[in-house]
Amino acid sequence: MSSTKTVAVLGAGPVGLAAAAHLLERGLEPIVLEAGPTVGYAVRQWSHVQTFSPWEFNIDKAAERLLAASGWNRPQPDHYPTGTELLEQYLEPLAARTPLKDRIRTNSKVTGIGRVGFDKVKTKGRESAPFEIRYQNGKGPRMLRADAVIDATGTWFSPNPAGANGLPAVGEPELQDRIAYGMPDVLGRHRKRYADRTVAVLGGGYSAIGTLVDLARLKDEAPATEIIWLLRADTPEKSFGGGASDQLAARGALGSAFAALVASGTIRSETGFRVAHLSHDGDQLRIASGSACCARAVTANELIVATGFRPNLDFLRELRISLDPALECPPILAPLIDPNLHSCGTVRPHGARELGQPEPGFYFAGMKSYGRAPTFLMLTGYEQVRSIAAEIAGDHEAAAKVELVLPETGVCSGPPASVAPAASGCCAPKTAKSETKTSSCCG
Repeated sequence: MSSTKTVAVLGAGPVGLAAAAHLLERGLEPIVLEAGPTVGYAVRQWSHVQTFSPWEFNIDKAAERLLAASGWNRPQPDHYPTGTELLEQYLEPLAARTPLKDRIRTNSKVTGIGRVGFDKVKTKGRESAPFEIRYQNGKGPRMLRADAVIDATGTWFSPNPAGANGLPAVGEPELQDRIAYGMPDVLGRHRKRYADRTVAVLGGGYSAIGTLVDLARLKDEAPATEIIWLLRADTPEKSFGGGASDQLAARGALGSAFAALVASGTIRSETGFRVAHLSHDGDQLRIASGSACCARAVTANELIVATGFRPNLDFLRELRISLDPALECPPILAPLIDPNLHSCGTVRPHGARELGQPEPGFYFAGMKSYGRAPTFLMLTGYEQVRSIAAEIAGDHEAAAKVELVLPETGVCSGPPASVAPAASGCCAPKTAKSETKTSSCCG
């Protein structure tokens, strides 16, 4: 190893590239491994979707400094970009026109990480051994050694299954040709699959809602399209969001528009629907909730499963990792983001201390750091990697300092403020640049 610390950054999405930018500013040597053929490969899967946050919340400061030196024109801060705009106006210039261009390896899927000369059980001297990262790049196995690792691989390619118990529904693996996960482009490249068909959408979060709203637009153009909303919750109100009180205005507007579509009957809703079985019903798909003997069922041509995501932990087996048993996120972070307590995206800003692991030098960052929790904001990820880069560089004071002001989300579920755990971070968050505020999510 050279005297300059080498840091492997896994994932070339917004947070991974931001991590590389901060590491460069700290005099460290980042090497970014991206499994896809291009940077932002996960973003490309939802390129048709408009973000809930405007540009001012989507650009990392260190990345912006690199881009500014290349003559980059910053987008209008109040514009809400689509995934395509995020790629074309930010991620692609960052990867191609800055010093990061020589430090990104695409088509490099990580298959395993360990410590050189140490298996998981061996302790003495472990923290001094470099990491060994194994990856495939289409030309056979490759290996990289690094002093530290930041895992920003995200969760997009690890969707939750349809089954309400967290397992695939009975019959789900055999019916993959009728199922899509996440947010298919129903108005664009996937239009033919859904137009004039009966489409069921499973999920109560904003991925499901955005898809249902797009399907309603598709129905305006293809009137034979039928839309069924399958919701595990017994009531739909939580899915309608905070409306005007949501300080992410685009998200509040989406929830309000969706509520109107449900009220009008454009979208048929089935609440308390916990999928257990999937099977063929002639040329349709039978989607059943409950036990086989007394199942409640609907039929559709296509099923879209938008039940969230989970982290892929398979390649981390030889590292000493500590995770919350429910959320599969770093344990200190869990009470801040637990969706059983609240659905606020505003959590207490956090960094290296909360994201560190028993394996010294290894950190989760970005969406993957939230495990199964859905309330992640890009700006949170940028603060995470700023802190992590400072910690790796030995600047512990900067790593511990909070340098983030988040918008209040205006959406909370769970217990009232008077009984919610103090660590929830939902109410009255403290920031470095503003005094304590009363959060609208609890007001």
